[in-house]
Amino acid sequence: MGAVGRTLRVLEICAGAGGQALGLERAGFGHERLIELDGNAAATLRYNRPHWNVTQGDVADPHVWNPGDYGEGIDLLAGGVPCPPFTTAGRQLGATDERDLFAWAVEQVSIIKPRALLLENVRGLSMRRFAGYRQHVLDRLRDFGYVAEWRLLQASDYGVPQLRPRFVLVAMSPQDFTRFHWPEPIGRPFTVGETLFPLMSANGWKGAEEWAEKANDIAPTIVGGSKKHGGADLGPTRAKRAWAEMGVDGLGVANHAPNPDDKFPVGPKLTCEMVARIQGWDDDEFQWTFTGKKTSTYRQIGNAFPPPVAKALGVAIAAALEGTAQSRKIGLDLKHDPIYAALREQGDFMTAAQIARKTGLALDGLEIDRRISLLKGDFEIIKDEHRTDPAYKLGSFKAFTGQEDHVRHEYFRENTSKIS
Repeated sequence: MGAVGRTLRVLEICAGAGGQALGLERAGFGHERLIELDGNAAATLRYNRPHWNVTQGDVADPHVWNPGDYGEGIDLLAGGVPCPPFTTAGRQLGATDERDLFAWAVEQVSIIKPRALLLENVRGLSMRRFAGYRQHVLDRLRDFGYVAEWRLLQASDYGVPQLRPRFVLVAMSPQDFTRFHWPEPIGRPFTVGETLFPLMSANGWKGAEEWAEKANDIAPTIVGGSKKHGGADLGPTRAKRAWAEMGVDGLGVANHAPNPDDKFPVGPKLTCEMVARIQGWDDDEFQWTFTGKKTSTYRQIGNAFPPPVAKALGVAIAAALEGTAQSRKIGLDLKHDPIYAALREQGDFMTAAQIARKTGLALDGLEIDRRISLLKGDFEIIKDEHRTDPAYKLGSFKAFTGQEDHVRHEYFRENTSKIS
């Protein structure tokens, strides 16, 4: 069954090709349902686990599924909601990005009432730009009776041979959360050369040993990309340079391992199987088969949550829910953005001086105005300039949280084939 004594029930949204699902399964969770937009990824889930209840479609479309059907008995609501709203490679539109589902996922907690919540995303969500967004999430979960915490985890700390930071949110009831401990790092991962040598030498390539010695570091972050932009390759220019230093050609993905006498100007390209190995899939605990053509397969692999990281989190969550972990003291008043928190609590206009006093921050008016400008990316901010000192009031949250008239619905109708 896995690492815990009984099967805990998980409902997984934005499941992708199964990286998180496989890790949670290995941690002892049984899947009640998985919802995934991409047809190829859904096919991969069904191929590997025919008994799983996999639903393909827009997770926020009430015609696809009804969260209200799961109002009791779900131990964990988990998902890897879309990254583009927060990625530094994009425009970081956050709540105004039509693809943003983070806030919507948080709202489902009030409907499904799971014992725990696990959501993961890119490092960009941890930046100051989204401090108010994060604070809003913490406040909403507190409104629902949960304690939540964010943590930036490095995949390389859990045996994955890759620099893959993931920003993770975990929430539980206060009682359960006192027993939740973030998983401890397990030590140095294998290098790219150590990890891929068996695959790179599979066709008898004579340069495999020399190549493996050169590839003596862990990989840069694998980037799955989107349906909008070209075929499969190993990421932006900086990542390709890092790959080249290890003797890997990042301009594309190969169909097979090198042949015995192959020569390369930079080095060989990786196959999809090799990329999957870099993501943490292996021939032992995390076996998996990807369906579809090469570009689709690469995207499924590259956009996934590494199974070893998901397992480590799953084991930690299960231990908290089953009461097998030691209790600890927890902080119930976390402040990611004290200015947002002050405006929310006040509910009325506040001048810069009032904000500074309320928060205890030694900030002048210009710095407070700058920080409020960051909040404007995700919230309506009303500014009263008719006073001697300008005053600010927190307005509505711009994100999609389930509104029937939200612009994201039209966007999805018009761009379904391009969304990933």
